[in-house]
Amino acid sequence: MTANFLRRNLRTLFPAAAFVLLFALYIGTHPRGLSTYVVTIWANQSALLVFAAFAQFFVVLVRGIDLSVGPMVALSNVVASYLLAGDGFSLWLGVIAVLATGVACGFVNGVVVAVGRIPPIIATLATGAIYSGIALFLRPTPGGDVNSDLSDAMTYAVGPIPTSLILIAILLIAIAILLKRTAFGLSLYGVGSSEHAAELTGISLTRTRIAAHSLGGLCAGIAGFYVAMVTLTGDAGIGPSYTLNSIAAIVLGGVSLAGGIGSPIGAVIGALLLKTVAALMFFSGLPPLAQPFFEGLILALAIMLGSLALLRVRNRLKLFAQ
Repeated sequence: MTANFLRRNLRTLFPAAAFVLLFALYIGTHPRGLSTYVVTIWANQSALLVFAAFAQFFVVLVRGIDLSVGPMVALSNVVASYLLAGDGFSLWLGVIAVLATGVACGFVNGVVVAVGRIPPIIATLATGAIYSGIALFLRPTPGGDVNSDLSDAMTYAVGPIPTSLILIAILLIAIAILLKRTAFGLSLYGVGSSEHAAELTGISLTRTRIAAHSLGGLCAGIAGFYVAMVTLTGDAGIGPSYTLNSIAAIVLGGVSLAGGIGSPIGAVIGALLLKTVAALMFFSGLPPLAQPFFEGLILALAIMLGSLALLRVRNRLKLFAQ
């Protein structure tokens, strides 16, 4: 392992080391220790945030930010609570419809941002309110019925390995191949790094941004689907926590809010790190009422860290322009 390798991957290696340390501490303090049951419960909860972090990752990669990740997760979850009650062909049709809901929401976000030329933070705040409204209209109170056989298959373990970790690995590999082995993946990094340079090379900023938002929507749909698998119900009120946590997770994983820098493995490590901190606090002896305060403090610090890095990049650009 060379010094260059360490320098290039410091953004990922540092949070990875922190995650390994905290996970060991969590297992050490858990009353049941290291077991398939404990790891499966932890992995299922972590998977929800990992999928939401992927949704945020694609948008941030092209210099955007998506405040509608949480509402998209909530709307997909509500749709799942209606369409995943059957079995056979209708069940798989329902799965496709849930994922399509996420893609449609992401596509709308992309069109509003790229074609309407509205700042992402404003556009996604507005569309997120619409998605939340639709979710509340469809499911005013938590409820629904989800196929328990499918839920068991998605949330149990294959031997000692939780199914959720297998799903995370499959999605991570697919995203890594997309980003590293295809021209489209390189165009995402190109647009995030330098819009002007990307445009000069023939990359369409509009199409790339719409595609990034659509992919983000697909990942939010997967998150909503998996929430239904874990809870067996639909809940329109789950959105806000996923939006903030998804931003904090990618920042912790070394993804730059300035765009063009970061990897999907970083998003995974950031989400796992964040969930492990929350799980560790549960067994730390902290009063239950104090835990939300410390969780909120960690979220705020993570997002502030990303904002400071963004500010530093902009200041450099200003100096360069002078």
